[in-house]
Amino acid sequence: MSTKPSKKTPEQAPAKPGKSSHGRKGNKALRWQDPHLERERAKYGQAQPSREFILQLLAEAGGPVDPEDFAFQLGMEADEMDAFSARLRAMQRDGQLMFNRRGALCLPEKIEVKAGRVEGHADGYGFFVPDDGSGDMALPEKEMRGVLHGDRVMVREHGVDRRGRKEGKVVEVLAHANAHLVGRLYRERGYQWVVAENKRISQDVLIPDHADLGASNGQVVMVELVEQPSKHAPPVGKVMKVLGNYADPGMEIEIALRKHSLPHEFPADVLAQAAKLPKGVLKKDITGNREDVRDLPLVTIDGEDARDFDDAVYCLPEGRGFRLWVAIADVSYYVQPGKPLDKEAYERGNSVYFPRRVIPMLPEELSNGLCSLNPHVDRLCMMCEMEIASTGSIKKYRFYPAVMHSKARLTYNQVWDWLSGAAQPPEDRADLMPHLHALHKLFKVLLKARSARGAIDFETIETKMLFDANDKIERIVPSSRNDAHRLIEECMLAANVCASEFLAKKKHPALYRIHEGPTPEKLKALQEFMSEFGFFLTGGDDPHAKDYAALLAKIKQRPDEQLLQTVLLRSLRQAVYSPDNVGHFGLAYEAYTHFTSPIRRYPDLMVHRAIKACLDGETYAPGDWSAIGMHCSMTERRADDATRDVVAWLKCFFMQDKINEEYEGVISAVVSFGVFVALHDIFIEGLVHVSELGSDYFHFDAARHQMMGERTGKRYRLGDKVRIKVVRVDLETTRIDFALAEEGAAPAKPRKRK
Repeated sequence: MSTKPSKKTPEQAPAKPGKSSHGRKGNKALRWQDPHLERERAKYGQAQPSREFILQLLAEAGGPVDPEDFAFQLGMEADEMDAFSARLRAMQRDGQLMFNRRGALCLPEKIEVKAGRVEGHADGYGFFVPDDGSGDMALPEKEMRGVLHGDRVMVREHGVDRRGRKEGKVVEVLAHANAHLVGRLYRERGYQWVVAENKRISQDVLIPDHADLGASNGQVVMVELVEQPSKHAPPVGKVMKVLGNYADPGMEIEIALRKHSLPHEFPADVLAQAAKLPKGVLKKDITGNREDVRDLPLVTIDGEDARDFDDAVYCLPEGRGFRLWVAIADVSYYVQPGKPLDKEAYERGNSVYFPRRVIPMLPEELSNGLCSLNPHVDRLCMMCEMEIASTGSIKKYRFYPAVMHSKARLTYNQVWDWLSGAAQPPEDRADLMPHLHALHKLFKVLLKARSARGAIDFETIETKMLFDANDKIERIVPSSRNDAHRLIEECMLAANVCASEFLAKKKHPALYRIHEGPTPEKLKALQEFMSEFGFFLTGGDDPHAKDYAALLAKIKQRPDEQLLQTVLLRSLRQAVYSPDNVGHFGLAYEAYTHFTSPIRRYPDLMVHRAIKACLDGETYAPGDWSAIGMHCSMTERRADDATRDVVAWLKCFFMQDKINEEYEGVISAVVSFGVFVALHDIFIEGLVHVSELGSDYFHFDAARHQMMGERTGKRYRLGDKVRIKVVRVDLETTRIDFALAEEGAAPAKPRKRK
């Protein structure tokens, strides 16, 4: 392959950014052929060649192109070179082009390299995940020495490893993902280093003596990387902040915030904007098309420990059907696009709920004040008013901005006690009972419609942690759900469906909450597994949620119900945000959005803005809807991962003094290295390593979710009940190890906690 194009004519020769092309004066005629030139001029104020046109010219060149000649070819003037250079660097960072060893511009696919990101593994190796989804490549330890988890790289396929997987070679690092990290400082024999809390970063970070801020051995610190790793040297850092000792109260949350790069401190400009907001609704806010519904007996129904109330409801029987009002806090009135509050809310994406602590998407002035539908105060809201037939179908709906006045702040348990007759409401709440009874009747109607629609309803046990005075788990208890929980859930589902239908009818872009059905591979594995129990998922190669619901109904009350339900659940994909409306498989909706929680979810805030734009005959255009959907899906996963880390650490701390105690449990997962067991009474999960299963060679069967003994035929399967003994608890790796208890052995006596 040629490394430099011929230069037969100036038009054929593509420019090294920042050079003067040896005093030659190029011709801009070629640049005017760019079909996207006006878009670039409108966006950036100058006629820079578009990315698409640059890639087109490089493809037409047929070989690597000298950047200096490329600039000349496009007629780039001296005052345009900085912007042109920045564009080429951005395209290089995004993996659209790259420079070879001679400094020439190349198309990655022509030199057989791909752009993507690195996923590290705690054992030192890693994987390359290409942007084009063409299949991961293994990165051996020697390739991982020069990169860290999350880095963007260019990789060339380099044979196969000993396990037959495609292996990659890192050609270039496009962007480093880790400027800071959190970890523990260690000292030994005159050296000091930090071990990252993120176990996907296996390289230790060297800390020079003068850069440790006086941190003690074993303390948790925040580190800035002053030198990224290379193939010949580890990363070097300096301590920016000493967070404290590993077992300090709340340290698990401080670590999770930094490990997952969660924004947790509001910038000064955001706090300044929030401080300028009024403390309540002003007269000037109730103007235009905003309707006054302060006389409606709207109430909020939430959990006992809820602090932000973003939805209120009211129901009235109407003929044989119902009229339902769902009022949602009008966050979009106060959080304007492009302002500091909005930019920070977008970066956060959602509120994060840790045990005992919340990292809100919006400052407290909004989340707990102005945008919280607190009782007995005026609040601005977006109203979804619905007419619902006796069959549960929504006949009509209407959206409009309003001002409301919540009549009461109620809790789920309180409402259910009144509705079930377990308790009588106080005199000052007795007037609410007819409306609550109407809500309950509507709930039963919507529940029947849900069943007829075929929505999937998995029965899972949710738990709640109870803490002692030292902020450590005292015990873990199941969190019960009653009809009041489900009543509010059905009301919110109805409003969300109306929002998605409204935007779809108006043909306005929006972020839909999409949930696709199983992949062909997962569907095949599911059918094979279910057939062993005499069950079959109807629907062929394209099952509907109804088919799942019908199968769930068949397995109810079976001894292996939990096993079969778990396998069904794991066959489904994860729900995400996307402008491409492909429906919600699990809920059996053709279109579904999130409208009901704009205080704590950015996609809901965007849906509010889109609805308002439609009501005003306008269009809300925040930018690339696909990129925004990917960002919001990422922040949701990031929050889930951080919360999971904190819960795992707290559970490990809780189990520290329970070594050698025995418990009953059920196998909750089967993996190649053992089985995970969830304990019945204390809702903790741990690993029984394959070496602890018995004196036999056990083989992992992924399709049947089991471990099978080669000689004995002993089988350990997902859903099997087992008795275990706690043998090890490791706080640093948040790992709890179990061993199978000897059959017939008496359970160990519980020991007092220290």
